[in-house]
Amino acid sequence: MTQNSDLGPAPRSSSLRAAARSSWGWTVARGVLTLIFGILALIWPGAAFLSLAIVFGAYAFVDGVATLIGGFASRSGGVRWPLILSGVLGIVAGVITFVNPGATVLALLWLIAAWALVRGILEIVAAIRWRAEIPGAGEWLVGLSGLLLVILGLLLLFNPLAGIITTAYLIGFYAVLAGIVLILLGFRLRNL
Repeated sequence: MTQNSDLGPAPRSSSLRAAARSSWGWTVARGVLTLIFGILALIWPGAAFLSLAIVFGAYAFVDGVATLIGGFASRSGGVRWPLILSGVLGIVAGVITFVNPGATVLALLWLIAAWALVRGILEIVAAIRWRAEIPGAGEWLVGLSGLLLVILGLLLLFNPLAGIITTAYLIGFYAVLAGIVLILLGFRLRNL
């Protein structure tokens, strides 16, 4: 066992467990926001894409802030940095969307696809690291959320001209599933 600030595997897992338990509310809040966003995208798929862009920008920004707070609340560097990077990415995506709301549909699709791919990969990395530190704590839910984002990103990259309605349905479907996954994860973290 090496001497470092984590003092080995047992205290590190214990501190990660405490940090995960203390941030369960932020995870549930992210899940609720994601679920609401998904439902709105499914109810009004034909709305102007500019409106969807503004809703996406608000969602990405708020989700980024919540993820960033969760990352800073985490005591484990293995989980902390992917969450912090993911949070910063969400904030940047939200700000870019607000600064240029008249961007073309294709540019917005590429922005959403890139955000989904990078965010999904970071969530998968966090899940793998989490599994190594506290197996059985719901890390597969984080990985599933990341996988759903990667799939969304790839679909948007390979078929960017599929249409605004299709894009709204894809994003809405992802957000409903991911919202449910995040809510389940949050309540599981509360019981750690």
